[in-house]
Amino acid sequence: MSRVQLALRVCDLEASIAFYARLFGADPAKRRPGYANFAIADPPLKLVLIEGEPGRPTALDHLGVEVETTGAVRDASSRLAAAGMATIAENDTECCYALQDKVWVRGPGDEPWEVYVVKADSGVREKHACC
Repeated sequence: MSRVQLALRVCDLEASIAFYARLFGADPAKRRPGYANFAIADPPLKLVLIEGEPGRPTALDHLGVEVETTGAVRDASSRLAAAGMATIAENDTECCYALQDKVWVRGPGDEPWEVYVVKADSGVREKHACC
């Protein structure tokens, strides 16, 4: 199953976790310092909350499509490159407390999109290549 990812940079992580838990009727799938994500089944959504600066409004960090396999990431990369889009591939990268393979593209408004697969859990929250 693929699902869309929405990653938000929020000023109050705990308040945001509480709000989205109520909104979707689900607890976070993963919580780490400065980070939480929700794996929502209906609608299929991966909501990522990244702690931002206090007092700043919530802002889009990046968008994504989570896929099931590395092969699906490779297929997306080939399809996007064939469509003339500039791609940035990251394999075996640690990001958002997960080991991932991914490919990045930018939308017409310069919004970063990733197509990615989570291969394993990780203790690392590195900044991604997109931003």
